[in-house]
Amino acid sequence: MSGEPVIARVRDRLAAGWAFTLGEACTTLHRPHAAARHYRRAFAQRPGDARAAAALGFALAHTGDVRGAIAAFDAALALRPAWADVHFDRGFLLQSLGDHAAAIAAFDAALVERPAHDRAWYGKALSLIACGRRDEAVAPLERTTRLQPLSPDAWCELARVQLARGKPEKTQAIIGHLATFEPAAAAQLARETGLPAPD
Repeated sequence: MSGEPVIARVRDRLAAGWAFTLGEACTTLHRPHAAARHYRRAFAQRPGDARAAAALGFALAHTGDVRGAIAAFDAALALRPAWADVHFDRGFLLQSLGDHAAAIAAFDAALVERPAHDRAWYGKALSLIACGRRDEAVAPLERTTRLQPLSPDAWCELARVQLARGKPEKTQAIIGHLATFEPAAAAQLARETGLPAPD
């Protein structure tokens, strides 16, 4: 009798591992609904597995179940709080729901764990802009451009923010800088802002 609990635990562990492997296979095959079913089973059989909870969240996000995905990410973070990518994914989903205050908090949590997480800096900036906090968005956008110096999106967003802050000379400087590596983006930004295009 004493061996039965051990056998049961081993059986559950193997079943959870197999369910997770099936989930990975379905993810590879771009079948998120099936992947979510397998990851849910894996997490139910092994509720202490943060990796299964995070994978479930990722799969649910791809099915369009944003709130379910956030709940799964919450479960993963309860088990493994210092997980930058899951904080970021959670922030991205909160942002998609328009909950920008919660998104900023999630991006900040990601940045505590990984200060060089360029997408978290950019996501934070976008949510700050959405909240009307343009002045506060400048620093995260500048940080993004330092981490990803060839990212036209971050440069363009920074240019728009500077123009909205009444600093057209800074926007003009960004247009000139963009022209050195993304001339099409620089030309589009010039048209959008009404500022002179670079020669």
